[in-house]
Amino acid sequence: MIETIHDWLYSIMPEGAASITEMVLIAVVYLALFAVAGLYLVLLERKVAAWFQLRLGPNRVGPFGLFQTMADALKLVSKELTSNDRIDKFLYNLAPYFVIVTALIALAVFPFSEQLQAFDINIGIFFLLAVSSMGVIGILLGGWSSNNKYALIGAIRSGVQTISYELSVGLSLLTMVLLTGSLQLSEIIEVQRTGGWLILQGHIPAVIAFMIFMIAGTAETNRAPFDLVEAESELGAGFHTEYSGMKFAYFFLAEFINMFIIASIAVVVFFGGWLSPFGITDEITWFPQFIWFLIKVLGIIFLMMWFRWTFPRLRIDQLLTLEWKYLLPINLVNIVIMALIVWQNFIIKV
Repeated sequence: MIETIHDWLYSIMPEGAASITEMVLIAVVYLALFAVAGLYLVLLERKVAAWFQLRLGPNRVGPFGLFQTMADALKLVSKELTSNDRIDKFLYNLAPYFVIVTALIALAVFPFSEQLQAFDINIGIFFLLAVSSMGVIGILLGGWSSNNKYALIGAIRSGVQTISYELSVGLSLLTMVLLTGSLQLSEIIEVQRTGGWLILQGHIPAVIAFMIFMIAGTAETNRAPFDLVEAESELGAGFHTEYSGMKFAYFFLAEFINMFIIASIAVVVFFGGWLSPFGITDEITWFPQFIWFLIKVLGIIFLMMWFRWTFPRLRIDQLLTLEWKYLLPINLVNIVIMALIVWQNFIIKV
């Protein structure tokens, strides 16, 4: 279907115009995916929370409450945009867009299926780490420009937390890059087509890398039990205390899209991406590849939500101790062990 659209566009318009039209269509598709995924991940969060707390959750708007998040989005769009008098207007208005655009850029490199990938770059893992680490700049800008001490404290906490846990995210992914020998996401999936999921190929070091990645990834998204950035009992709403209406919605949606991004990275690097479980992709040709991808992503997202509704919030000193005294040393030892395993496999092949 994609090739048909491509050929049709190039047959009815000049090459330059067709290329620009394709880019616009791809951007529209990703924006729609962004909006729908954000809205329904919010609904999933509320349903999961209700399940853990033995209650019903949203069940009024639409069948089974399916349209509740749409009603919430319309409410946020219609709300008045308010702020205090002494904000830095330019940075205050820029911050939410900074957060949302960086999340959208990161989505572009994921291979949702063999044909469905907007940008297949040969340094995909490095690109994801670079782009995802830029989102914290929007949080810092929003907290500082709001002229609110609680927002500033939340922004500073976010900066410290991101700088700390970015190391563990990067090292856990680097452990798997050693095993595959490639930074390109499509090639990482191809390695798993014949040898099985990397979490199984890499043995114990791969399992440890996955566990560390999930802990650090949850911290990167500022979700409980690592939500010191927005600690309601201490800071009101943290870095977005002074935001309202659609600007607040941008921060809110970006958190859930970042959760989708972390889950997608885990699926591609550890669980075979769009490949079906147990190597049955070729046997079930009628089952769309992107459905396998989404099923795995939703499984990881459920695990992150399980974290939120199970563990109590950490103190800021406990948060940093966990990273610098435990996760980082374990990661460094783990990457050395993985390097030894890869070297031993290479010697055996030679």
